[in-house]
Amino acid sequence: MTCGHCERAVTQAVQGVDPDATVRIDRGTGRVEVGNTDADRAALTSAIAEEGYAVAP
Repeated sequence: MTCGHCERAVTQAVQGVDPDATVRIDRGTGRVEVGNTDADRAALTSAIAEEGYAVAP
């Protein structure tokens, strides 16, 4: 992720799975932290991957 558009895309993908989820992104490291959710990790991973971003365990 290199820009605000990337951050918005990932945030919207996560919140598409769980609208109450909180998303914190560190552009420098490419790390995404998702909180306040009981959503399945696989569903969140899939939503982010569908936006075109690689997801590592």
